[in-house]
Amino acid sequence: MEKSVGKLGAAAQLYPPADPFDRRTIDVGEGHLIYVEQCGNPAGIPVVVLHGGPGGGCSPAMRRYFDPAAYRIVLFDQRGCGRSRPHASVEANTSWHLVADIETIRQTLGIDRWAVFGGSWGATLALLYAQEHPDRVAHLILRGVFLMTDAELDWFYRGGAAQFWPEEWARFLRPLPLADRADPIAGYHRVLFGADAAAALTAARHWVGWENALATMDRDGGRDSPADYARAFARLENHYFTHRGFLAEDGHILNRMARLARIPGVIVQGRYDMICPPAAAVRLAAAWPAAQLQIVDRAGHALSEPGITRALIAAMDRLRGPLAGLAG
Repeated sequence: MEKSVGKLGAAAQLYPPADPFDRRTIDVGEGHLIYVEQCGNPAGIPVVVLHGGPGGGCSPAMRRYFDPAAYRIVLFDQRGCGRSRPHASVEANTSWHLVADIETIRQTLGIDRWAVFGGSWGATLALLYAQEHPDRVAHLILRGVFLMTDAELDWFYRGGAAQFWPEEWARFLRPLPLADRADPIAGYHRVLFGADAAAALTAARHWVGWENALATMDRDGGRDSPADYARAFARLENHYFTHRGFLAEDGHILNRMARLARIPGVIVQGRYDMICPPAAAVRLAAAWPAAQLQIVDRAGHALSEPGITRALIAAMDRLRGPLAGLAG
């Protein structure tokens, strides 16, 4: 099946909707049950899709970036979000737990090697997983690169992006006492994990609203998220960012790029990404000779940006031949 990827809106470029041929819950221990689904061709090229956030969960649209006749598409909700349980839990929930969960899913599904597809936080997690298990990764396909560095957190949560969106920044700070506004990550942590459930939900919606407002160039993200989604997304993101991704040092990923020397990759990056600016993608590509960087000139951060969608579908269509040996 060949998909046209001309200059269309994002939804029109996607492959047709498809129902999973397999849904299951995997007990990964420590009280966590992970929702996993498989779509497409059961004997196709295996690709695992890593959603963003942390805390975003996977969606049916994520199935549609892949030719269902060629790919065996594996999606799952990371700990604490989506259909995984317990919902919004930060207990036993770190980057290294998620890396271990990806391996558990691979082993449970009987997959030897697979392609790994992820955007934003999903790109972070894809890189961490590949660096820990390079023999299991045949190709990386990344979008909206986030390397979990202090500079990136400062950009988005300590006033960098605020220089471009001061009115949205003022709205983001509104749930915080004046004394907490110098360090919103810490300030939000006190509210999101505090005893006042109503205040925590209001803060969660403001946290999500700040990110949604800057995600796309046409600014259609909206601010009012469902309560369960907002609570999980805000708590998990804040938990991870408070602990700097649970990484050993600032620059953890770039310091270990030698581990990916033999793994090819595609990096798709929006030129006007206000959440994860292109500088991180450029640094990643410079440290990774086996990767191809494509900067999409008129695009922001979101997976749903038409230019981002077009580039990712084209990349996955190109890779059907090189990755055909993984099918079986």
